[in-house]
Amino acid sequence: MTRVSDLEPGQNARLRRIEGRHNPLVKELRQVFSRAERTASGECAIEGIRIVEEAIRSGLKFRAVFFRESSQSLAERLLPQIGSHVETLLVPDSIFDGAVASETPQGIAALVRVREFSLEDILERLQVGPVMVVIGLQDPGNLGTILRSAEAFGSAGVVLGEGTVSPFNSKVIRASAGSLFRIPLVSGKAIGGLEAILPKLRTHNVRLIATSSHKGTPLDQAGLTEPSAIFVGSEGSGLPRNLMAQVDELVAIPHTPVVESLNAGVAGSILLYEAARQRRAQGR
Repeated sequence: MTRVSDLEPGQNARLRRIEGRHNPLVKELRQVFSRAERTASGECAIEGIRIVEEAIRSGLKFRAVFFRESSQSLAERLLPQIGSHVETLLVPDSIFDGAVASETPQGIAALVRVREFSLEDILERLQVGPVMVVIGLQDPGNLGTILRSAEAFGSAGVVLGEGTVSPFNSKVIRASAGSLFRIPLVSGKAIGGLEAILPKLRTHNVRLIATSSHKGTPLDQAGLTEPSAIFVGSEGSGLPRNLMAQVDELVAIPHTPVVESLNAGVAGSILLYEAARQRRAQGR
């Protein structure tokens, strides 16, 4: 195990050992993880080597990086990639484990500022692909999957409607595999909810599309090349009835009748893939 004294002199000087759980930065890390929200200055809490490296790769600004004492060998790998102005702390195992959200900590966590976007930012990107609008989705793995697919298959961005799990939930961040740091993302609540979102989509001539397991236009016949908003709801209750009455097209994803329905992450990903396939077929 590499110890602070074993690191290169410059790296050694950067690591500040923390002994108590009441250190202000450690307390803030614990609070941000528990609330699954950003700080007032826009930082979220992340944990794990892969996610921290994705944040570095995405060019995000770090406020502080926390190394678990028994995993301090990670400092040798990561400190050269982290700006010299960033606080870098060495934390006893028990204090680190009590601050992070993971049951099996990987030994590194950070407070990092994520980029902020507006609905207008997303609407300016409609040539990239459809807008994903997620409503009432509580499963963090499914939301993380949608964020990852939105980046992989080309989406203008993702709008999170009422009742949806926080995108800063540690399980969402992990499932997104870093896409959360890059895909334009806005909270519908911050811009007035569906009542405010739908008129803005209509103003930009965006077609409203919802998915169905059993009825609607077959997926391969759906028109997904024009500016569109794909609505995804919860697996239990689906999309609100008042919204379903306003959609322009209901798209059915064919599957064997043995399976009652697809989960939201899979259904949203399939539509994103099909939209990308249709754009490629048209040379877009």
